[in-house]
Amino acid sequence: MDIETLQTELMAAIDSAGTLEALEAVRVSALGKQGSVSALLKTMGGMSPEERQTQGPIINGLRESITSALAAKKAELETADLNRRLATERVDMTLPAPDAPRGTIHPVSQVMDELAEIFADMGFAVAEGPEIEDDWHNFTALNIPETHPARAMHDTFYFPDEMARDGQKMVLRTHTSPVQIRTMTSQEPPIRIIAPGRVYRSDSDATHTPMFHQIEGLVIDKGIHLGHLKWTLETFLKAYFEREDVVLRLRPSYFPFTEPSVEVDVGYSVINGKRVIGGSEGWMEVLGSGMVHRKVIEACGLDPDVWQGFAFGTGVDRLAMLKYGMDDLRAFFDGDNRWLQHYGFNALDVPTLSGGVGV
Repeated sequence: MDIETLQTELMAAIDSAGTLEALEAVRVSALGKQGSVSALLKTMGGMSPEERQTQGPIINGLRESITSALAAKKAELETADLNRRLATERVDMTLPAPDAPRGTIHPVSQVMDELAEIFADMGFAVAEGPEIEDDWHNFTALNIPETHPARAMHDTFYFPDEMARDGQKMVLRTHTSPVQIRTMTSQEPPIRIIAPGRVYRSDSDATHTPMFHQIEGLVIDKGIHLGHLKWTLETFLKAYFEREDVVLRLRPSYFPFTEPSVEVDVGYSVINGKRVIGGSEGWMEVLGSGMVHRKVIEACGLDPDVWQGFAFGTGVDRLAMLKYGMDDLRAFFDGDNRWLQHYGFNALDVPTLSGGVGV
């Protein structure tokens, strides 16, 4: 067949193809193994060098023009098909959403809400403060001066010296105690607050992370003594673990901002090889606490002979692990959707004392 005639016929067939399927049939008839253009390409093997020199460019030009025409027509048909679908397809937004995976409330957020609910019932307000703190609020005002050995207890993230404010070095807060200082310096007693939030220390293993969540409590009033602290912690832990057989053990300890200071252990029982809070088969440390040090009260401009108080603090992540059976703190921050789906809470699982905080 004459090459020009073949090209004219193929171009006409391409132009008249109304669907992608028809266009594919034209492509196969021209460029497939048994196609007319492919047959011409095969004849080049039997040509003399002189014939190949004259016929080769013509045949290759035919193949290229047909290939280009096919690609252009395909793009045209695909665009027309897309426009047709866009014009005809509709989504009824009034229909219920499809049953797709839903997000969950992170256990830390849930436990924060549980703690706020429990302490609100005891008359505590929630106080907040900055996560980037100055040295005075984070250490000095808490009876931890620059040369105090207790600073070694905190693996602190310090900001460069050029970021200092009013001569004070800036740090990522190592505890939420600075919120207590800010409250005492800005609010007249009596004071009854909890201070939940993120804190930062340079530590990382199965039970420690560089960032973790902490909640601290503070009471400043007249005539406050250690008995008030013990009752508050006992009431809190019974409500949180939703058990009346929670037993506490207070051990003497040391914190620079409290005197006397006590570590609080909670009793547990072993059931099916797991530790369950309640009973007294063993003891597990859960809290640090004590009576607010006179120097801390003085640093906040209050008279320690008139005002006394107690403070306590614990890790929110640790409380979540104890209550809900998690065994590796690092998983809290991995963002693994499987873990979140397993341990996460429904958005409507709002903790209430009447309905039970541990939903």
